[in-house]
Amino acid sequence: MNIHEHQAKEVLKSFGAPVALGVAITSVDQAQAAIDALPGPLWVVKSQIHAGGRGKGKFIEAAAGEKGGVRLGFSKEQALEHVKAMLGNTLVTAQTGAGGKQVNRIYIEDGADIEKELYLSLLVDRGTGKVAFVVSTEGGMDIEAVAHDTPERITTLPIEPSTGVTDADAAKLCDALKLSGEARSDMIGLSRILYKAFVEKDMAMLEINPLIVMKNGRVRVLDAKVSFDGNALFRHPDIVALRDKTEEDEKEIEASAWDLAYIALDGTIGCMVNGAGLAMATMDIIKLYGEEPANFCDVGGGAGKEKVAAAFKIIMKDPKVKGILVNIFGGIMKCDVIAEGVLAAVRETNLAVPLVVRLEGTNAELGKKIIKDSGLNVVPANDLDDAAQKIVAAVR
Repeated sequence: MNIHEHQAKEVLKSFGAPVALGVAITSVDQAQAAIDALPGPLWVVKSQIHAGGRGKGKFIEAAAGEKGGVRLGFSKEQALEHVKAMLGNTLVTAQTGAGGKQVNRIYIEDGADIEKELYLSLLVDRGTGKVAFVVSTEGGMDIEAVAHDTPERITTLPIEPSTGVTDADAAKLCDALKLSGEARSDMIGLSRILYKAFVEKDMAMLEINPLIVMKNGRVRVLDAKVSFDGNALFRHPDIVALRDKTEEDEKEIEASAWDLAYIALDGTIGCMVNGAGLAMATMDIIKLYGEEPANFCDVGGGAGKEKVAAAFKIIMKDPKVKGILVNIFGGIMKCDVIAEGVLAAVRETNLAVPLVVRLEGTNAELGKKIIKDSGLNVVPANDLDDAAQKIVAAVR
C-alpha cells in the first residue's frame, strides 16, 4: 500500500525524523489558511499523487501552465496561484503513464535553504535477506540516471537484523554521503530512526529524495515516498486509515476485497491464472506472440467458485479487454471448480469477447468436460503455447 508524501512525513516525524512544517489541503478554499499557517518567506506547493517524478511532470490542462507538480511560491499570493493551477488538474510524470493522475490534494510546505541534496532509501535486499540502506551523494530528481550512468556513486549497506544500525553502519553511511560536523551527527541519529520506522511499520520501501543538508549544517527529510507490505497491514490500523482509494484503480480495489492479486495493465488480453509464477509466464507468452496482457490476476491456490467468478467479472470491467485467457494448473486448486466459476461468470456477464481456457492438473479432465458440455462459446486449449496462440489469433 502506498501513501502520500505528507502522510509519510507524519509517520517519520512520529519516530523523530526532522521534517519541515507543512499543511495538506484538498480544496482551494483551504489554501489561504494553510499558507498563512506557515512562516515563509518561501512556500513550496507540492502535488500529492502516488507517483514519482512530480517535479519534472507536466499538467495536461493548459490552465495549469508548463511548470511541474512541485512549485516555489516566493509570496503568499504566488503560492495561492500555484494551488489554483494545480489542484484538480491532471499531472503526467515518468511514472504515471500518458494518462497521468488527477491532483486531488496539495501539500504546502515551509521552504528550506538547501546546501546539498542527497539520496537515501531503505528496502528489503532479497539477495542478503536483510533491510538495506541505499545512499548517494547525487540526490535530486535524476537518481535513475545516476544508477544507470554512474552506479559507483551509489552505496548499498545491508543491516544485520540482530543488531540494527550499529555505530560502524552509521559511520559507513555518513562516509558514503561525505558528511561532517552537525550533518554527520544528525545522520547518525536519523539512520537509526529510519531503520526503526521501516521495521516497526512493516514498510516495503522508504525513499527520501532528496535528503538535504541545509545551509545551517542540519539534515532534513525534504521528500518522502513510503510503501507498506500489504500482508502486514492487519497489524497497523493507523496505516490502513491513510489509504487513499482515489489513487487506486477501481478494479484493483474490488479485487482486494476478494483477496485477489490483481494489477491493471495496458494491454488487450485479460489473464486469470493461479500462482504468480504461472501468471508471469502467461503474460510473457502473450507478449511473445505479439499482444499485450491487460492485467495480472492471480486467484491463488484455494479459490472457490465465487472467487473465480468475481475475478472473471473484474477482468471484464476493463473496456480495453478484447479477449480472455484462463490458464489454471490444478494442485490445491481443482480444475472443475475453476470451470464452474468461469461458466457462471460467462453467463452473468453475457461475455462478448473470445475466451480461451487451458486446464491442467487436479480434475483437469472433469473441468474440460464441464466446459465442453456447457454449450457456451469457450475455446479449449491443450497447453500454454496452444492457449496463447489461440487467444492472440482470436483478438486479431
